[in-house]
Amino acid sequence: MITRRFVDVPAGTLHCAMAGQGEAVLLLHQTPRSWDEFRDVLPLLGARLHAIAVDTIGFGNSSKPPLGDDSVERWAEVAVSAMDALGIARFAVVGHHTGAAIAVEIAARWPERVRAAVLSACPYVDAAGREKRRGKPGKVDNVQRRADGEHLLELWRIRQPLYPAGDIDLLERFIADAILAGPRAAEGHAVVGRYVMETKFPLVRCPTLVLAPTADPHGHPHARAVADAIAGSRYVEVEGGMVPLPDQMPERFAAEVLAFLAR
Repeated sequence: MITRRFVDVPAGTLHCAMAGQGEAVLLLHQTPRSWDEFRDVLPLLGARLHAIAVDTIGFGNSSKPPLGDDSVERWAEVAVSAMDALGIARFAVVGHHTGAAIAVEIAARWPERVRAAVLSACPYVDAAGREKRRGKPGKVDNVQRRADGEHLLELWRIRQPLYPAGDIDLLERFIADAILAGPRAAEGHAVVGRYVMETKFPLVRCPTLVLAPTADPHGHPHARAVADAIAGSRYVEVEGGMVPLPDQMPERFAAEVLAFLAR
């Protein structure tokens, strides 16, 4: 069973969804999703572990602080504070897309707390990538709100090529989360684009699995570079995996996580 609760942390109130008992594993979603990205993964992981999916501060049903204080470092601090509030000292961390960047920061800054990491479709932005993005608005999820609701259809069309053909359910779940995120639906991508991550990868010393969904045009091209930057990491390609990998292939996603954490 999935249980849901709110936990108070210094930054506000975070919404969490949990399943199972045993060793803890923290699940971190992509922008602009929520815990719902792991809705079908949670029970599968919960069969063996204490799986905890947290809505990143500003997303889902977590508190919505004013814009301007968002950073991967800040999101990582707040996620760790949720584990503090739950009384969990040591855990594995699993992140997808933006969540993978947050997982890198957590593993690099709190190595004594992270026993293993799974980075799914992890971004890789170096100095050249940051310079290329400087001053340019991102294209993904960047739409202007309109009174007739046309911006929701525009969001749908932006995301549709990145999702399995004809899968209306997954796109509706994305739209619901994008509405909850508001302007952070686009800002979250800019936050990742500003993150100085190339200095953090060498600091990740825990056992690490890099998942590379082959049909993800944003994650797959960088996956090998991410794996090469983390000493001793394991690299696994997921054939046909797309941007919504955890909710597109929950059984495969959970199986890879469970097999790796059992090693």
